[in-house]
Amino acid sequence: MSLDLDSLDFAKGGGLVTVVTQDASSGAVLMVAHADREALDRTRAAGEMHYRSRSRGPWHKGATSGNVQAVVSLSADCDGDAVLARVRPAGPACHTGEISCFGAEALAAGALESLDRTIAERAGGADAPGERPSYTRRLLGDRNLRLKKIGEEAAELVTALADGERSRIAEEAADLLYHLMVGLAGAGLSLADVRAVLERRAEPRRG
Repeated sequence: MSLDLDSLDFAKGGGLVTVVTQDASSGAVLMVAHADREALDRTRAAGEMHYRSRSRGPWHKGATSGNVQAVVSLSADCDGDAVLARVRPAGPACHTGEISCFGAEALAAGALESLDRTIAERAGGADAPGERPSYTRRLLGDRNLRLKKIGEEAAELVTALADGERSRIAEEAADLLYHLMVGLAGAGLSLADVRAVLERRAEPRRG
């Protein structure tokens, strides 16, 4: 949270800046609100999002519902009159109970991240006594099986690509992505780790 509040143009918005709040894991836009300097000071101090409503005044997101938003990063736009807040939400962002105030459209791009979270939950949980282990937990518990399945799914995707069957290619790619993600979880990694590598590679090279 290295946001420099002195760089923000609060005057342009009558003492407020626009805050676009984004799920740091999925990239989904959760909500758009406003904040004044006091709200952003509180956000940085608490590590959870605080806003200022034009009608209700200052408010701490999730103070009553429990749906707090833990801050990952805060960054200003080029004009200094808007802030992008990347957060890890503890629950829905919208007062209607929806995850995003923008509905399902905003969440469509987060399908892989949703699967990543489900796999992580399987990795951290345990089956009930007498319950048959889920396929994901079976993979997580058997390194050799994980590696074998990744190899098999990769080969099936290569075959589908060679045959040029579009629908089958998509299906096989989905199967491979799932098994790759389970493989990542088995190694203690997640999509966030892969994304970090891609982001570093996309940075302009200096020097």
